[in-house]
Amino acid sequence: MRRIALFLATNIAVLFLLSIVCHLLGVDRMQAAQGFGGSTGLLIYAAVFGMGGAFISLAMSKWMAKMSTGARVIEQPANETERWLVDTVRHHAQNAGIGMPEVAVYDAPEMNAFATGMTKNSAMVAVSTGLLQQMDREQVAAVLGHEVGHVANGDMVTMTLIQGVLNTLVILAARVVGRLVDSWLSGGRDDNRGGGIGYFVTVMVLQLVFGLFASMIVMAFSRWREFHADAAGAKLAGRGSMISALQRLKGDHGENTLPKTLAAFGISGPLAQGFQRLFMSHPPLDERIAALQNAA
Repeated sequence: MRRIALFLATNIAVLFLLSIVCHLLGVDRMQAAQGFGGSTGLLIYAAVFGMGGAFISLAMSKWMAKMSTGARVIEQPANETERWLVDTVRHHAQNAGIGMPEVAVYDAPEMNAFATGMTKNSAMVAVSTGLLQQMDREQVAAVLGHEVGHVANGDMVTMTLIQGVLNTLVILAARVVGRLVDSWLSGGRDDNRGGGIGYFVTVMVLQLVFGLFASMIVMAFSRWREFHADAAGAKLAGRGSMISALQRLKGDHGENTLPKTLAAFGISGPLAQGFQRLFMSHPPLDERIAALQNAA
Protein backbone atom coordinates (compact mmCIF):
# COMPACT_ATOMS: atom_id res chain seq x y z
CA MET A 1 0.00 0.00 0.00
CA ARG A 2 2.87 2.33 0.83
CA ARG A 3 4.45 1.72 -2.59
CA ILE A 4 1.16 2.43 -4.40
CA ALA A 5 0.66 5.67 -2.46
CA LEU A 6 4.26 6.72 -3.18
CA PHE A 7 3.85 5.90 -6.89
CA LEU A 8 0.61 7.91 -7.18
CA ALA A 9 1.97 10.87 -5.22
CA THR A 10 5.12 10.98 -7.33
CA ASN A 11 3.23 10.86 -10.62
CA ILE A 12 0.82 13.57 -9.52
CA ALA A 13 3.79 15.73 -8.52
CA VAL A 14 5.47 15.13 -11.90
CA LEU A 15 2.29 16.04 -13.82
CA PHE A 16 1.87 19.17 -11.71
CA LEU A 17 5.48 20.19 -12.32
CA LEU A 18 5.22 19.58 -16.07
CA SER A 19 1.98 21.59 -16.21
CA ILE A 20 3.82 24.51 -14.61
CA VAL A 21 6.66 24.12 -17.14
CA CYS A 22 4.15 24.19 -20.03
CA HIS A 23 2.60 27.33 -18.58
CA LEU A 24 5.98 29.05 -18.12
CA LEU A 25 6.98 28.14 -21.67
CA GLY A 26 3.71 29.56 -22.93
CA VAL A 27 2.59 26.28 -24.50
CA ASP A 28 -1.01 26.76 -23.34
CA ARG A 29 -1.10 30.30 -24.78
CA MET A 30 0.53 29.07 -27.99
CA GLN A 31 -2.08 26.35 -28.44
CA ALA A 32 -4.88 28.80 -27.71
CA ALA A 33 -3.50 31.22 -30.33
CA GLN A 34 -2.99 28.49 -32.95
CA GLY A 35 -6.32 26.84 -32.25
CA PHE A 36 -7.17 23.17 -32.17
CA GLY A 37 -5.16 22.42 -35.31
CA GLY A 38 -1.94 24.12 -34.21
CA SER A 39 1.07 21.84 -34.53
CA THR A 40 3.87 23.80 -32.85
CA GLY A 41 2.21 23.92 -29.47
CA LEU A 42 1.28 20.24 -29.72
CA LEU A 43 4.87 19.26 -30.54
CA ILE A 44 6.23 21.22 -27.58
CA TYR A 45 3.52 19.80 -25.31
CA ALA A 46 4.37 16.24 -26.36
CA ALA A 47 8.10 16.81 -25.88
CA VAL A 48 7.68 18.41 -22.44
CA PHE A 49 5.46 15.61 -21.12
CA GLY A 50 7.25 12.81 -23.00
CA MET A 51 10.90 13.70 -22.43
CA GLY A 52 10.32 15.76 -19.29
CA GLY A 53 8.48 13.00 -17.47
CA ALA A 54 11.17 10.45 -18.32
CA PHE A 55 14.05 12.65 -17.14
CA ILE A 56 12.28 13.76 -13.97
CA SER A 57 11.79 10.07 -13.15
CA LEU A 58 15.51 9.48 -13.78
CA ALA A 59 16.47 12.43 -11.55
CA MET A 60 14.28 11.03 -8.76
CA SER A 61 15.33 7.41 -9.31
CA LYS A 62 17.71 7.06 -6.35
CA TRP A 63 15.29 8.72 -3.94
CA MET A 64 12.41 6.62 -5.23
CA ALA A 65 14.49 3.43 -4.95
CA LYS A 66 15.40 4.17 -1.33
CA MET A 67 11.81 5.03 -0.41
CA SER A 68 10.14 2.10 -2.20
CA THR A 69 12.55 -0.65 -1.12
CA GLY A 70 13.68 0.74 2.22
CA ALA A 71 17.27 0.47 1.02
CA ARG A 72 19.84 1.55 3.61
CA VAL A 73 22.95 3.22 2.23
CA ILE A 74 26.14 2.02 3.90
CA GLU A 75 27.74 5.23 5.19
CA GLN A 76 30.05 3.49 7.63
CA PRO A 77 30.30 -0.32 7.36
CA ALA A 78 28.78 -1.87 10.48
CA ASN A 79 30.35 -5.29 9.98
CA GLU A 80 32.81 -7.24 7.87
CA THR A 81 30.20 -8.12 5.21
CA GLU A 82 29.28 -4.48 4.63
CA ARG A 83 32.97 -3.56 4.49
CA TRP A 84 33.51 -6.26 1.86
CA LEU A 85 30.51 -5.01 -0.15
CA VAL A 86 31.82 -1.44 -0.24
CA ASP A 87 35.37 -2.55 -1.10
CA THR A 88 34.13 -4.83 -3.90
CA VAL A 89 31.96 -2.12 -5.47
CA ARG A 90 34.85 0.35 -5.21
CA HIS A 91 37.18 -2.13 -6.93
CA HIS A 92 34.67 -2.75 -9.74
CA ALA A 93 33.99 0.98 -10.16
CA GLN A 94 37.69 1.78 -10.46
CA ASN A 95 38.20 -0.94 -13.06
CA ALA A 96 35.11 0.22 -14.97
CA GLY A 97 36.29 3.83 -14.92
CA ILE A 98 33.31 5.35 -13.08
CA GLY A 99 32.84 7.24 -9.83
CA MET A 100 32.17 5.33 -6.63
CA PRO A 101 28.44 4.52 -6.42
CA GLU A 102 26.51 4.53 -3.19
CA VAL A 103 26.22 1.00 -1.81
CA ALA A 104 22.96 -0.05 -0.16
CA VAL A 105 21.26 -3.11 1.29
CA TYR A 106 17.50 -3.68 1.31
CA ASP A 107 15.48 -6.29 3.14
CA ALA A 108 13.93 -8.83 0.73
CA PRO A 109 13.87 -12.65 0.70
CA GLU A 110 14.65 -13.10 -3.00
CA MET A 111 18.11 -12.98 -4.55
CA ASN A 112 18.23 -9.65 -6.36
CA ALA A 113 20.19 -6.46 -6.84
CA PHE A 114 19.75 -3.28 -8.85
CA ALA A 115 21.56 -0.15 -9.95
CA THR A 116 20.04 3.28 -10.47
CA GLY A 117 21.05 6.93 -10.65
CA MET A 118 21.11 9.87 -13.03
CA THR A 119 24.75 9.69 -14.14
CA LYS A 120 27.67 7.27 -14.14
CA ASN A 121 29.29 9.16 -11.27
CA SER A 122 26.21 9.52 -9.04
CA ALA A 123 24.73 6.04 -9.08
CA MET A 124 23.63 3.59 -6.42
CA VAL A 125 24.10 -0.19 -6.29
CA ALA A 126 21.83 -2.09 -3.91
CA VAL A 127 21.65 -5.78 -2.99
CA SER A 128 18.95 -7.73 -1.19
CA THR A 129 19.53 -9.52 2.10
CA GLY A 130 18.32 -12.68 0.36
CA LEU A 131 21.14 -12.45 -2.17
CA LEU A 132 23.75 -12.00 0.57
CA GLN A 133 22.40 -14.99 2.48
CA GLN A 134 22.04 -17.39 -0.46
CA MET A 135 25.09 -16.67 -2.63
CA ASP A 136 28.77 -17.07 -1.92
CA ARG A 137 31.09 -14.09 -2.24
CA GLU A 138 32.34 -14.93 -5.71
CA GLN A 139 28.75 -15.00 -6.95
CA VAL A 140 27.85 -11.78 -5.13
CA ALA A 141 30.95 -10.11 -6.59
CA ALA A 142 29.77 -11.11 -10.08
CA VAL A 143 26.29 -9.69 -9.43
CA LEU A 144 27.88 -6.45 -8.23
CA GLY A 145 30.01 -6.41 -11.40
CA HIS A 146 26.84 -6.85 -13.47
CA GLU A 147 25.22 -3.85 -11.77
CA VAL A 148 28.36 -1.72 -12.06
CA GLY A 149 28.37 -2.73 -15.74
CA HIS A 150 24.87 -1.21 -16.10
CA VAL A 151 26.19 2.04 -14.65
CA ALA A 152 29.37 2.06 -16.77
CA ASN A 153 27.37 1.33 -19.94
CA GLY A 154 25.08 4.29 -19.22
CA ASP A 155 22.02 2.04 -19.35
CA MET A 156 19.88 4.21 -17.08
CA VAL A 157 20.34 7.30 -19.25
CA THR A 158 19.91 5.36 -22.51
CA MET A 159 16.71 3.75 -21.23
CA THR A 160 15.43 7.19 -20.26
CA LEU A 161 16.23 8.65 -23.69
CA ILE A 162 14.47 5.78 -25.48
CA GLN A 163 11.47 5.98 -23.14
CA GLY A 164 11.30 9.77 -23.51
CA VAL A 165 11.42 9.72 -27.31
CA LEU A 166 8.78 6.99 -27.47
CA ASN A 167 6.57 8.80 -24.94
CA THR A 168 6.77 11.92 -27.10
CA LEU A 169 5.87 10.00 -30.25
CA VAL A 170 2.96 8.26 -28.50
CA ILE A 171 1.51 11.55 -27.24
CA LEU A 172 2.01 13.24 -30.61
CA ALA A 173 0.70 10.40 -32.80
CA ALA A 174 -2.38 9.80 -30.65
CA ARG A 175 -3.37 13.45 -30.83
CA VAL A 176 -2.70 13.82 -34.55
CA VAL A 177 -4.88 10.81 -35.33
CA GLY A 178 -7.43 12.09 -32.83
CA ARG A 179 -7.69 15.36 -34.72
CA LEU A 180 -8.18 13.51 -38.00
CA VAL A 181 -10.95 11.38 -36.50
CA ASP A 182 -12.61 14.40 -34.92
CA SER A 183 -12.44 16.32 -38.20
CA TRP A 184 -14.03 13.38 -40.05
CA LEU A 185 -16.81 13.05 -37.48
CA SER A 186 -17.55 16.78 -37.65
CA GLY A 187 -17.72 16.79 -41.44
CA GLY A 188 -14.45 18.65 -41.87
CA ARG A 189 -15.45 21.64 -39.76
CA ASP A 190 -12.60 23.23 -37.83
CA ASP A 191 -13.85 25.87 -35.45
CA ASN A 192 -10.59 25.91 -33.41
CA ARG A 193 -12.50 25.57 -30.18
CA GLY A 194 -11.01 22.25 -29.22
CA GLY A 195 -11.69 18.59 -29.84
CA GLY A 196 -14.98 16.81 -29.54
CA ILE A 197 -15.83 13.45 -28.04
CA GLY A 198 -14.28 11.64 -31.02
CA TYR A 199 -10.95 13.34 -30.35
CA PHE A 200 -10.81 12.50 -26.66
CA VAL A 201 -11.92 8.89 -27.06
CA THR A 202 -9.44 8.33 -29.91
CA VAL A 203 -6.57 9.86 -27.95
CA MET A 204 -7.27 7.73 -24.87
CA VAL A 205 -7.51 4.50 -26.88
CA LEU A 206 -4.49 5.19 -29.09
CA GLN A 207 -2.29 6.19 -26.17
CA LEU A 208 -2.93 2.75 -24.71
CA VAL A 209 -2.34 0.96 -28.03
CA PHE A 210 0.74 2.98 -29.04
CA GLY A 211 1.99 2.76 -25.45
CA LEU A 212 1.95 -1.05 -25.68
CA PHE A 213 4.12 -0.98 -28.81
CA ALA A 214 6.45 1.54 -27.15
CA SER A 215 6.77 -0.79 -24.14
CA MET A 216 7.76 -3.65 -26.46
CA ILE A 217 10.59 -1.54 -27.88
CA VAL A 218 11.81 -0.47 -24.44
CA MET A 219 11.72 -4.05 -23.12
CA ALA A 220 13.57 -5.32 -26.22
CA PHE A 221 16.39 -2.89 -25.44
CA SER A 222 16.24 -3.88 -21.77
CA ARG A 223 16.77 -7.54 -22.67
CA TRP A 224 19.64 -6.65 -25.01
CA ARG A 225 21.46 -4.60 -22.36
CA GLU A 226 21.31 -7.50 -19.88
CA PHE A 227 23.69 -9.50 -22.07
CA HIS A 228 26.13 -6.58 -22.06
CA ALA A 229 25.86 -6.19 -18.28
CA ASP A 230 26.54 -9.92 -17.90
CA ALA A 231 29.63 -9.50 -20.07
CA ALA A 232 30.73 -6.61 -17.85
CA GLY A 233 30.20 -8.73 -14.74
CA ALA A 234 32.27 -11.51 -16.32
CA LYS A 235 35.06 -9.06 -17.10
CA LEU A 236 35.07 -7.51 -13.63
CA ALA A 237 34.56 -10.63 -11.48
CA GLY A 238 35.42 -13.55 -13.76
CA ARG A 239 33.37 -15.45 -16.33
CA GLY A 240 33.03 -18.50 -14.11
CA SER A 241 31.70 -16.43 -11.22
CA MET A 242 29.16 -14.68 -13.45
CA ILE A 243 27.91 -17.98 -14.87
CA SER A 244 27.76 -19.46 -11.37
CA ALA A 245 25.72 -16.49 -10.11
CA LEU A 246 23.21 -16.83 -12.96
CA GLN A 247 22.93 -20.57 -12.36
CA ARG A 248 22.28 -19.87 -8.67
CA LEU A 249 19.53 -17.43 -9.63
CA LYS A 250 17.74 -20.25 -11.44
CA GLY A 251 17.05 -21.79 -8.03
CA ASP A 252 15.34 -18.64 -6.73
CA HIS A 253 11.60 -19.27 -6.97
CA GLY A 254 10.56 -16.47 -4.63
CA GLU A 255 8.39 -13.54 -5.66
CA ASN A 256 10.22 -10.48 -7.01
CA THR A 257 9.46 -7.71 -4.52
CA LEU A 258 11.12 -4.93 -6.51
CA PRO A 259 8.63 -2.23 -7.58
CA LYS A 260 7.87 -2.09 -11.31
CA THR A 261 9.89 1.11 -11.70
CA LEU A 262 13.02 -0.80 -10.61
CA ALA A 263 12.26 -4.28 -11.95
CA ALA A 264 14.06 -3.65 -15.25
CA PHE A 265 17.25 -2.79 -13.32
CA GLY A 266 17.31 -5.94 -11.18
CA ILE A 267 19.73 -8.80 -11.80
CA SER A 268 16.82 -10.96 -12.99
CA GLY A 269 13.17 -10.53 -13.86
CA PRO A 270 9.97 -12.56 -14.17
CA LEU A 271 9.55 -14.94 -17.11
CA ALA A 272 6.54 -15.08 -19.42
CA GLN A 273 5.19 -17.20 -22.25
CA GLY A 274 3.76 -16.43 -25.68
CA PHE A 275 2.88 -12.82 -26.46
CA GLN A 276 3.84 -11.71 -22.94
CA ARG A 277 7.51 -12.55 -23.68
CA LEU A 278 7.61 -9.27 -25.62
CA PHE A 279 7.18 -7.42 -22.32
CA MET A 280 9.93 -9.24 -20.42
CA SER A 281 12.64 -6.92 -19.09
CA HIS A 282 15.20 -9.76 -18.84
CA PRO A 283 16.08 -12.66 -21.15
CA PRO A 284 15.69 -16.18 -19.72
CA LEU A 285 18.63 -17.13 -17.52
CA ASP A 286 19.48 -20.10 -19.74
CA GLU A 287 20.00 -17.75 -22.70
CA ARG A 288 22.22 -15.47 -20.64
CA ILE A 289 24.30 -18.41 -19.39
CA ALA A 290 24.64 -19.77 -22.93
CA ALA A 291 25.78 -16.36 -24.20
CA LEU A 292 28.58 -16.24 -21.61
CA GLN A 293 29.62 -19.83 -22.31
CA ASN A 294 29.69 -19.25 -26.08
CA ALA A 295 31.78 -16.10 -25.63
CA ALA A 296 34.46 -17.95 -23.71
